[in-house]
Amino acid sequence: MPSKDHWEHVYATKSATEVSWFQPHAALSLKLIREAGVPTTAAVIDVGGGASTLVDDLLALGYDHLTVLDLSGAALATAQARLGVRAAAVQWMEANVLDAPLPRHAFDVWHDRAVFHFLTTAQERQAYVHAVLHAVKPGGLVIVATFAEDGPERCSGLPVQRYSADALHGEFGEPFALLGHEREAHHTPSGGEQKFVYCFCRKLAS
Repeated sequence: MPSKDHWEHVYATKSATEVSWFQPHAALSLKLIREAGVPTTAAVIDVGGGASTLVDDLLALGYDHLTVLDLSGAALATAQARLGVRAAAVQWMEANVLDAPLPRHAFDVWHDRAVFHFLTTAQERQAYVHAVLHAVKPGGLVIVATFAEDGPERCSGLPVQRYSADALHGEFGEPFALLGHEREAHHTPSGGEQKFVYCFCRKLAS
């Protein structure tokens, strides 16, 4: 897992709209959440959400039980400043997802775009899956997006693990029922293209 100092440096030297993963709107994530019929009363956590605009759009849609978790305090501060008074409606967690003090069975939706692919050891990935099992309610929706097999080999100067849809779901295993997967061609602010794969599954009763 990349260090906190790494991400603090990234957000100290680049604006949120300059980083390669910036999206004006997390359109595919919003589509998956809405198509799954997630009610606006659902508890949603955006893991690695940082400065992402997903929280802005979920608030605009009426979701009122939102948590954003990120390793970088600077990234979270960027989102808070952008939201202004609306930031008070969100719970902000500056923490490493692998050891964050997440409440048990608290979330109806777990969303992660581009954290999981930075976990390059089996031990880190197992700790991540354990966190999902602990924090997501039985029957909850889990959306995880990583670089696809034909995506970049590195991001922000760091190595990543690329996945096919089957391989990504395989990391989570039997406690999660695969609902589907989608690919995305993300266009970076600098004009490049990054191929992502999104897997969405349902956590089985436990």
